[in-house]
Amino acid sequence: MTGQGSMQVRIGTSGYQYKQWRGSFYGEKCKDADMLAAYATQLDSVEINNTFYRMPKREVLARWAQQVPESFRFAIKAPQRITHVQRLKAEDDSLELLLENLQVLGDKLGVVLFQLPPFLRKDEERLGKFLERLPKGLPVSFEFRHESWNDAAVHAQLREHGAALCTADVDEGDCELVATARFGYLRLRRELYSDAELAAWAARIEAQAWERAFVYFKHEDDATVLARRLRACFEGSARALASEGPDARPDVRPSVAKARPKPAKVRKQAG
Repeated sequence: MTGQGSMQVRIGTSGYQYKQWRGSFYGEKCKDADMLAAYATQLDSVEINNTFYRMPKREVLARWAQQVPESFRFAIKAPQRITHVQRLKAEDDSLELLLENLQVLGDKLGVVLFQLPPFLRKDEERLGKFLERLPKGLPVSFEFRHESWNDAAVHAQLREHGAALCTADVDEGDCELVATARFGYLRLRRELYSDAELAAWAARIEAQAWERAFVYFKHEDDATVLARRLRACFEGSARALASEGPDARPDVRPSVAKARPKPAKVRKQAG
């Protein structure tokens, strides 16, 4: 795609409430109840996974929203009742209840992730009916874990509804990146990434025509370190572009502890 503009890249981890992060990411005496607020001083988005196991309550969502700045964004993993039990079928009002409760987050809702079970094979009719149930404009992403879903017809369905195909990078094999929406959603699941591998991921993301991207690392001990290292890749790219001329974007400085992090912005170049 030609033209110029900026991509907003939000980088975080899958979950935030991990005791083993005390002393490295959190303070030694950081209480569980204070972890989200502390997290939001260093990273600008988080993927919430415990909503997969239970329907999120409005009061819990409201409490989360109160603990983070206006610029923060939540990615919410849909309950397994919708994706694994009902397998996207309209058997009750679970989807409607989820979407109603998520309204509490307002603009702090970044994306809703629907992760399908690995045993569920491609079913275009099932997917199409589910997509029709979603409100227009709601940012959603689908993670298909059976290889049969890797199909041009499925990609076309997602594009028609503006839904993002989730890119999941796991230890087995190469990871294909297919853009189906105006935003991208990536789950980097490997335990370790070298600087060269992170730089390569940053370059792949920069090459997309997305308006924004959400990137989450698996909740390993070094997940927050990987998130900040990837952010540094984008900040380095911004600094390099700033040196090209007076019309380039200003330098993007790394955030420091207790400062509100800003999503990385990447200037897309013509060509």
